[in-house]
Amino acid sequence: MKPKVFVTRPLPYAALERLEAACDLQTYPEDAPIPKERLAESCREIDGLLSVGARITEELIRQAPRLRAIATPSVGVDHIDVAACTARKIPIANTVGVVEETTADLAFALLLAAARRVLEADAFVRAGGWKHWKWNLMRGANAHHKTLGLIGFGRIGQAVARRGRGFGMRILYSARHHAPEAVEKELMAEFRSRDELLAESDFVSLHVPLTPETWRMIGARDLSRMKPTAFLINTARGAVVDEAALVEALQGGRIAGAGLDVFEREPAVSAELLQMPNVVLMPHVGSATDETRFEMAKVAADSLLDLLDGRRPPSVVNPEVFPGHRDTR
Repeated sequence: MKPKVFVTRPLPYAALERLEAACDLQTYPEDAPIPKERLAESCREIDGLLSVGARITEELIRQAPRLRAIATPSVGVDHIDVAACTARKIPIANTVGVVEETTADLAFALLLAAARRVLEADAFVRAGGWKHWKWNLMRGANAHHKTLGLIGFGRIGQAVARRGRGFGMRILYSARHHAPEAVEKELMAEFRSRDELLAESDFVSLHVPLTPETWRMIGARDLSRMKPTAFLINTARGAVVDEAALVEALQGGRIAGAGLDVFEREPAVSAELLQMPNVVLMPHVGSATDETRFEMAKVAADSLLDLLDGRRPPSVVNPEVFPGHRDTR
């Protein structure tokens, strides 16, 4: 009998056809959040779940007694109760190695757009405000040869650092551990404490997962340590930043601007941020390119098949659920 699998969003068929061939596949037909009740009902008799942003809670897991594998087409798993899955010995596969370069592209696009006032200038031209050349028209900030501070220095942070090196930027990073010496040498990256990084950087870009330790890790105190000419870039998770404190810092001129792809209570965005011309806003689309979204879906589907067939996929969030696992951290 084929295992039953549920997918929480309509993903490209070409990425899911192997799942369809091997499984009894059902898909929620709307590219929108699935209602909690519909999700619970759909998961009641399934063996595998491909969760595209749907919140997987301990309660949902209790209501899915046959569930034995979960995959997500993302790196972050803050939408999944990992502890509850681990307690049930349900492995979770994510898509490390797929979204990093594309997300780094967007982080750097936000950096440049904020520094060079791209959205302001676009709106100015469209509104007919450009009548003649002016010396002071839309003066922004240089990115080249400035200091780029990266909080979090995993795959995405390092990818952003490579882009910064192309602009001749000085690279600082803050992380729980020093990067390997070879990585520091390749990227000419210098380790700093978070306070030191905030004080020295012209651009601060966030690349940490959302965990209890990183929730609102950037607050009023941290923002006050930044240069008044500095910009904050966030393509990580919105709740890494205290959004009210960010609004106050921007309103008070304590930092120059921001580029945000994520928000603390998304899709809700602070009314104050919506009114600020020095803030570039994006709707959480860090990985949204044709090529990357297709690859995300394909890797997630293949990983779910691996789990259902008893194989270990390339990236597992909770490897301790596998027999014989040894923690080598």
